[in-house]
Amino acid sequence: MNWLLEPLEFGFMRQALLAGILVAITCSALGVFVVLRQMAFMGDAVAHTTLPGLVIAYLNRWNLFFGALIAAIVTAIGIGWLSRRQQLREDTAIGILFSGMFALGIVMISYTNGYRDLTHMLFGNILGVTTSDLIGIILVSIVVLGALLAFGKELILTSVDPLHSQVIGLSAERMRYLLLILLAMTVVTAIQAVGVVLTTALLITPAATASLLTKRMHIMFIYSASVAIAGCVIGLYSSWYLGISCGGAIVLACTSIFGAVFCIRNLAFMRW
Repeated sequence: MNWLLEPLEFGFMRQALLAGILVAITCSALGVFVVLRQMAFMGDAVAHTTLPGLVIAYLNRWNLFFGALIAAIVTAIGIGWLSRRQQLREDTAIGILFSGMFALGIVMISYTNGYRDLTHMLFGNILGVTTSDLIGIILVSIVVLGALLAFGKELILTSVDPLHSQVIGLSAERMRYLLLILLAMTVVTAIQAVGVVLTTALLITPAATASLLTKRMHIMFIYSASVAIAGCVIGLYSSWYLGISCGGAIVLACTSIFGAVFCIRNLAFMRW
């Protein structure tokens, strides 16, 4: 048991574990809707478009987390507005704002010498999560999970059968905006744990793994959260004992679980 308890003797490891579990639960729950709606590229786009918010917050000595959050929400709403009523395809709107916002961030960085100060948000540093960061993660997790509980049925219906939801008078557009805003909040929260580059994997991989195991929605949420939490714990301990990147280790752990489930599932079908 010593190898399990030894890392937890340090405060930063306990904070990292708590932050990782909160991020894992939030990402995995929202990830189910992202997979159902085929919005995988959305998470990646929102993660990258936080860059201007990070730079503006850095230049004004604001909290980087809230700077990234504002930029992500603006991007999500912008994508929803551009693609409303199918004036543009959603992937086209994503591509326009993705490239435009990221380019804006790069231009703004060129006017500063503070690129290194932004790397912990760009590439993730879960071991460096402070008490204030943890409070922010807790608040965002409460808001996102609370919204999913309050509007879960509506989100599921608009995701699975949008035509039926329209017939019964449920506004699919409002649910879409709600999902986009929740996605923006979740992505910014996950950035602190695994960084921009790996956030998409934490959103998609646990939910994709769960979709291989069941088609029942409430069971899918449980499986998705279990995979994400397991990946977080395995990744943190691997980082501690092997001296590797925490963010990369967490995502590789989730990917390994997906690979194992995929192989076992295919072997089972082959036997039948």
